[in-house]
Amino acid sequence: MHLTALERRAYAHLQASQDKKGPPACPFRSSAGKPVQCNKAGGVCSIRLYQQSQPDGVVSIPGGDDGNLRTVCPNRFLQDDLIYRWIGQTILGVPSPNIVGQVGFLEKEDSSDDVGRIDSILVAPDVAPLHWCALEIQAVYFSGKSMKSEWQAIAAHGGGGVLFPVGHRRPDYRSSGPKRLMPQLQIKVPSLRRWGKKMAVVIDRSFWLALGHMDEVSHVSNCDIAWFVVRYDESEGDARLTPDQVHLTTLERAVEGLTAGLPVSLERFEQRIQKKLS
Repeated sequence: MHLTALERRAYAHLQASQDKKGPPACPFRSSAGKPVQCNKAGGVCSIRLYQQSQPDGVVSIPGGDDGNLRTVCPNRFLQDDLIYRWIGQTILGVPSPNIVGQVGFLEKEDSSDDVGRIDSILVAPDVAPLHWCALEIQAVYFSGKSMKSEWQAIAAHGGGGVLFPVGHRRPDYRSSGPKRLMPQLQIKVPSLRRWGKKMAVVIDRSFWLALGHMDEVSHVSNCDIAWFVVRYDESEGDARLTPDQVHLTTLERAVEGLTAGLPVSLERFEQRIQKKLS
């Protein structure tokens, strides 16, 4: 919403020519003098809901949480290393932890080959024995049409203002939560718990709101999982990643929240069977 029509068309043309130039540099992984190419073909790291008024067709963002940006690329969470400082201070008591990536966690039987890894480990510097926690970052997948049709429409749009999306897309929290994040936690957290270590999980506010209720514990020492929920501050134009809330839960309560549903009664379930049989 904050780009000019000219800037929007320039980005659309850039996407349309990716097969020649490649995707742009990722602003959240790149550092000064060291650009890192975006690893998504479309270059999209967040999406949001838009609404169109009738009959004038003005495009706007819904109010409240409905209009939140939804993070669809985990690299979007890396802005300014905010999550590392926040997690380091909260769990390890240090504002600048060392970051170790891709540490082997599971091995094949009778072999040292890795068959599972923890994406990131945050380590308190210069502490012995090692003082650390694990980190899982989860964006949301989205379903619907590819972004190619959007780039084409935006590039061809000659008017001002925001063009209403030509394709329908939606964040898929069922695939991202119960099908992807939950198995990762069920595999990794039991061992971490036996070792006396914590799992930090970073998600955005919309992801958290899509989960079911989780009973929380009152102190980090009693949790298995610390949920670090972020949001985006757009008050000054750019969307800046900012801390929202920390939620402390056990693994069992997290599984209930990720499932976000209660079993139906036997009677109701068998009614559904009968309906399909008929």
